[in-house]
Amino acid sequence: MADSSQTDRLSGSSGSSDRGAHLPRTLAQVLNDANEAVVKGDLSNYIPIPTGFDPLDAAIGGGLQRGELILLGGAQGIGKTITALQIARNIARSSNMYAFYLSYEHTEAHLMNRLLCLESVNPPEMTTAMGLRMRDLQNIIVSKHARKYLGNDGSTGSLRGILRENDKTSQALARITDYAERLIMLKASTAVTTLTAIRELTAKLVKATRGNLVVFVDYLQKVAIYPEKAVDENDKVTIIVEGLKDIAMSLDIPVFAIVASDRDGLKSKRLHLFHLRGSSALDYECDIAIIMNNKYKILSKDHVAFNPYEARQYREWVVFTIEKNRAGRAMIDVEFHLHAPHFCFDPHGQMVQQQLIDDKIIEA
Repeated sequence: MADSSQTDRLSGSSGSSDRGAHLPRTLAQVLNDANEAVVKGDLSNYIPIPTGFDPLDAAIGGGLQRGELILLGGAQGIGKTITALQIARNIARSSNMYAFYLSYEHTEAHLMNRLLCLESVNPPEMTTAMGLRMRDLQNIIVSKHARKYLGNDGSTGSLRGILRENDKTSQALARITDYAERLIMLKASTAVTTLTAIRELTAKLVKATRGNLVVFVDYLQKVAIYPEKAVDENDKVTIIVEGLKDIAMSLDIPVFAIVASDRDGLKSKRLHLFHLRGSSALDYECDIAIIMNNKYKILSKDHVAFNPYEARQYREWVVFTIEKNRAGRAMIDVEFHLHAPHFCFDPHGQMVQQQLIDDKIIEA
């Protein structure tokens, strides 16, 4: 039986935990490294990172796993960014976790304003009576109430001061402040934020956060691949999804990416994984694929006809279908109530009990 020094010689490694990610290692060396991590109290590879959405977490094994690529697909306006940003917020609220949110669609300031609206209802408490809409927030900042912060020199007062003094925004500001240092945002650019740039930025953040990081990409098809060149859209998506999966595996972190639908998907009554742009590569590379659909649109016609009033209430509910789950059951439908004016979901969801189109019934 080989001892540890023989194992090190066989694997070409020196015994450190971050050595030779691209060098072969014997099973004995892998076991030694895992044992060393546990002795040091590092159980990160055994503890999933909760998204804060229940029962979604239960359905995917407790949360996000390190080294995995998670895809979130859905039609435009279904709430993909709301979902991803809320999960990033939930993760950043954990005392030892960081979230890195790259958005090709929105500025950092816009995302901050969305979070202020979200925090005004304080999920999961969902105190909607105090809920802020984006227009409410804008009015508070520019209203006559804010003018009292004008200084003698004509300069305006601080944004923090305005938010602290208003009953509807003071608590939201306080909640954001609690995790503001752990939620990192970037307004990505299709000209600058390439796949290589994402890898380099993420590697630096992994080092700075000691690996306690989850990366969010909003959205996948917008990632630039320069200097590589793609033959067509499918080829580009393949390069991107393979690159994001490699980032997840080589840096040992979860990568959560939003994916846009193709034209056929937008026309279909119910969106599926095969409707996403570049679906073959997406299906092959991802570990978990979650597809969002408006519940009202995918209810069985029989159910709508039987109780049309109740069915209309489902317009504000979104079904999250786990269409791929490499480590567990797939084709599970869970549903959450969307509060779109406040840019959040009620994270207390439930299993779908009604019959949906595709002749599929999900039992609770």
